[in-house]
Formats: sequence, structure tokens, C-alpha cells
Amino acid sequence: MIKIVLAEDQGMLLGAMQALINMEDDMEVVATARNGVEALTAITEHQPDIIIMDIEMPEKTGLDVAEEIKGQDYKVVILTTFARPGYFERAKKAGVRGYLLKDSPIEELVNAIRVIMDGRRIYAPELIDIVYEETVENPLTERETEVLGLVAEGKTTKEIAKELFLSPGTVRNYISTILDKLEVSNRIEAIVRYKEKGWNK
Repeated sequence: MIKIVLAEDQGMLLGAMQALINMEDDMEVVATARNGVEALTAITEHQPDIIIMDIEMPEKTGLDVAEEIKGQDYKVVILTTFARPGYFERAKKAGVRGYLLKDSPIEELVNAIRVIMDGRRIYAPELIDIVYEETVENPLTERETEVLGLVAEGKTTKEIAKELFLSPGTVRNYISTILDKLEVSNRIEAIVRYKEKGWNK
């Protein structure tokens, strides 16, 4: 019997997936979770073969959880509405075995579970197409990346200047260049864009 932990913050979808998977003779959903923290607890308690997770969940995302349990004997499947190259890159680096879109038929998910249990990987074809079309190298220099990292930590221009032994004016210039390169209008958008592209990993 393949033991499965399901993590999904939309209750109706979680219940439907659980019911459909449990109809399979060789599969059992041993626990469900509504956020990443609950997922980690369920994984520790139940030691499942497969963990199926949404990306966008409260507390911790599915990718956060995948990164935390990387290297352990679990097979992770990411099930998401987000066909973003950055997310896919993070998932691959975290050792995720499957990455499927939520609009896939349940038969596809069930088949993917069996394929992954056989030691193979399975990724949605649409996602691979998008990755090849949209993968872009990190446009920021090492120093710009360092500045953005400190911005992400919530540091002010003055604090960044002090930490990097630069003048506040130089830091402002760096931030202006970062916003231009990432094609965003403010610091928050810059941080989000950088993470979405997977360049922070």
C-alpha cells in the first residue's frame, strides 16, 4: 500500500483529492494538512511514501517543505496552478519527483504516483515548455544581489550602506539599477520577482 500525505489549503479540493485517491486499491491517504507546518508534522508522524503538496500554502509553502525534507527518503509531488519557471527550478533543486498542474485529470495524478514509486520523475509537459521558453539568467551582479538580499531582510538604505561600507547615495543607485534590471517599480516587487524566478536559490 502506497502511503500518502496530502497538503492543500483549499478544503474542498483537499477532500476531493483524498476521496479519489482512496478509491485506488493500492493507495491510502494517511494524513491531510492545510499548511506547510501541518504537512511537516504529518510527514514526521506518518512516514509516508509520497507527499503531494500545493505550493501556495500558509505558514510554509510546498517548496519550503520540500527544501526542508530534501535528502530524506520521501518522494514529493508538487501540484499547483502556478506554471512559473522559478517555482519549477526551485522544485527541481529540492529533489521534487513530480510537478503537475491542478487542472490535470485525477487519473494523471494517480498514474504519476505509481511512476514515481517506480523511481522515475514526472513533470507536466506544459511546464517544461514554459521553462525552455522563459528561463532567463539572473541579471544582477554579485553586489546588486547582496544589496537586494539586505533589502529583503528589511534593512534601510542607511543600514545597508553601513553594512557594505558604501555611501547611502551609492546604495540608492544600486537599488535603482536593480529595479530597472528586474523591470519593477519598487523594492517589494523586486524581492517577489527575484524569488519567483528562483534566483535566490
